[in-house]
Amino acid sequence: MKLRLVAAGTKLPAWIGAGFAEYQRRLPPETPLELVEIAVARGTAQGAAGRAVKGEGERMLAALPPRAWVVALDVGGRTLDTAALSRWWAARLRDGRDLAFLIGGPDGLAPDCLARADERLSLSALTFPHGLVRVLLAEQLYRVISLLKGHPYHRE
Repeated sequence: MKLRLVAAGTKLPAWIGAGFAEYQRRLPPETPLELVEIAVARGTAQGAAGRAVKGEGERMLAALPPRAWVVALDVGGRTLDTAALSRWWAARLRDGRDLAFLIGGPDGLAPDCLARADERLSLSALTFPHGLVRVLLAEQLYRVISLLKGHPYHRE
């Protein structure tokens, strides 16, 4: 199963890239995680922000693999604890389709991205910077894979 993270943002601090790369490297070869960066839309004039996010969303949708199960990371999405996330992961493995995760920019995901998503997940009720969400997602994927493999990384 291939994993693709389609994320808004191309000019992020080095520590974001380093943190993401660390967990990306730890993932097993049977579930590689590819990062596709989409330029953050800029729009400050009235109505420009909506148009900019729409364009950002169009580029995100174009980066999705065909037939992938699409997960929008959204503060209003369903929250899961680690045990539930590992069960979710096991179900995705059984399904066998590639997974694509969407992370919006500072103004969130475009409505078309949310409409395309097969589901919406939230990493927390808190709002995080969009770059940090990359690191959090990669770490959580590594955590649930480790948990299902019996690796001692996750402790309760």
